[in-house]
Amino acid sequence: MQIVQERPGDETAIRAVTQAAFIGLPHSQQTEAAIIDALRAADALTISLVALDDSALVGHVAFSPVMIDGADRGWFGLGPVSVAPERQRDGIGSRLIRHGLEQLKADGARGCVVLGDPEYYRRFGFEPNPDLKYPHAPSEYFQALAFHDENPLGEVEYHAGFNAT
Repeated sequence: MQIVQERPGDETAIRAVTQAAFIGLPHSQQTEAAIIDALRAADALTISLVALDDSALVGHVAFSPVMIDGADRGWFGLGPVSVAPERQRDGIGSRLIRHGLEQLKADGARGCVVLGDPEYYRRFGFEPNPDLKYPHAPSEYFQALAFHDENPLGEVEYHAGFNAT
């Protein structure tokens, strides 16, 4: 298994894995592939990693900038993260996320937020932060991971690509 940067030509396979990963999930509006495409088109896909098993693309994770109270504070949003259904629970998603978080840190990011299952994302160090607000979801599902001692205050806004349908 290799974790590498998305390469030109991976778009179709990323879209297919993402669509397959989210089919039938009650929390999904089936827009995840469109979100990735919109982030890429806006040059807002800061980190786009794929998991390759031999030459088959079996997973993907995206990281994009977020604004906090309308300002760029060096924070990013994790997601979507997708793993081919037949390969879920093999640790691929975890490897993608850990690799992406390490790359964010190495690139000087201040922190990362995620909207997702608290049980799952806690293993990476994410936890609810009452100082950061995301009014579009229950607070327990919106979590943050600061890479430094500072924690910004305010409302988080994801890139407009997250409005893609």
